[in-house]
Amino acid sequence: MATSGDNFVEPWRKRLHIPAYQVGEAARYAQLSPQTIVAWHKLDGQRVLSEKERGERLSYLQLIELAVVAAFRKAKIPLKEIRAAREYVKRNLGSAHPFAEYQFKRYGKSLFTEYEEEKGSRKLVKANQAGQLAWKEIVGPLLEEFEYEHEGVAIRWHVAGPSSPVIIDPRLSFGTPVVGGVPTWIVKGRFDAGETDRMIAEDFGLDVLAVREALKFEGVLPGQQQKWIH
Repeated sequence: MATSGDNFVEPWRKRLHIPAYQVGEAARYAQLSPQTIVAWHKLDGQRVLSEKERGERLSYLQLIELAVVAAFRKAKIPLKEIRAAREYVKRNLGSAHPFAEYQFKRYGKSLFTEYEEEKGSRKLVKANQAGQLAWKEIVGPLLEEFEYEHEGVAIRWHVAGPSSPVIIDPRLSFGTPVVGGVPTWIVKGRFDAGETDRMIAEDFGLDVLAVREALKFEGVLPGQQQKWIH
């Protein structure tokens, strides 16, 4: 719907900051322990994630931050370098959620981010080393499971891996994991009620393999279910 005025905010953007994800489910999505998430939020003033009240749920932006840091750690990037990159972007680019609002790449154990210095001019800097300039040619991709919009915000997370159809997108079903726009918990509920993967696929207009990926994400294994049709 068209609107006038520069202050219009798309409704889904308001949901980026609403606490919606319990620590336990965020841990499952990012394949971490809840204790690790709690530690990353504390770390005695040297946190690698944005501040969060004890017991409070995570917002979409906080969830993406968590997922990005988890990806960094899987890539063997030290917490010290992650923390330095976060502090640089937060301080110099004014971002409250650096790892959700800027796209990062890496070379070795260094983290790089690109931002628009002025209209039409973009700068690539080594975020964990005080913003040193870097040559684009030496920087490789890191976060392949995330898709970014032109402003830089991570707008879609392929939560089960870059090749998986299971995504988290704040524009779809209020940010719950979905496959083809259908929440994975609904797919599992139908399966638990006795329907086959093919029946579910037909009802929702999904590919059977997509339904199976949704069921795997929800913890259903093919060898454990007689209803898995080959």
